[in-house]
Amino acid sequence: MMAGRFISFEGGEGCGKSTQARMLAEALEARGIATVLTREPGGTPGAEAIRQLLLDPTGPGWDLPAEALLFAAARADHVGRLIRPAVEEGKWVVSDRFLDSSRAYQGGEGELHDSDILALHQLGSGGYLPDMTVLVEVSPETAEQRVHARDGADRDRIGGRNAEFHARVARRFTAIADAESDRVIRIDGNGSAEEVHALVMQAIEGWLP
Repeated sequence: MMAGRFISFEGGEGCGKSTQARMLAEALEARGIATVLTREPGGTPGAEAIRQLLLDPTGPGWDLPAEALLFAAARADHVGRLIRPAVEEGKWVVSDRFLDSSRAYQGGEGELHDSDILALHQLGSGGYLPDMTVLVEVSPETAEQRVHARDGADRDRIGGRNAEFHARVARRFTAIADAESDRVIRIDGNGSAEEVHALVMQAIEGWLP
């Protein structure tokens, strides 16, 4: 049986990671590789319910510690019920966001300590990590254009935060990638979807049958 793999896609709003996750899953399926495409927060009924609590712009809102706890709870259910079982069955799991999003969004500069977020992940998910994380990076101008084209003014609670918040998120993603370059692959996402997909396929070429 082919070994299962777990690949996550990360990046700020408008980087194109959701498109790239979908394109990779489709490419793997076309090669005959059983693939599960999922997302965070979400992927299981329990985690999807938490997603609604977190992202609903009309909801009560949460401070950063509460956000981190909710994301960790959703992730624990996601890992336990979907990701780990699928990988153990020999499937490839492609996830639109995972742990590094919590580290960047709730653990940005001067916010929650990275060690606290990692401790929550250890408690909830046993420290489970992707085999590879693809960080899709784009310029702020490209990100804003894409988000505007996609959402207009209708943005979720986290995506609608100000430009400085998203700049902090981008810097945190870069810092994680630099510190964990054995796991995190940085991809230039400023090109067309097809051009970026080609870079992703190059990154995983050594794993393909």
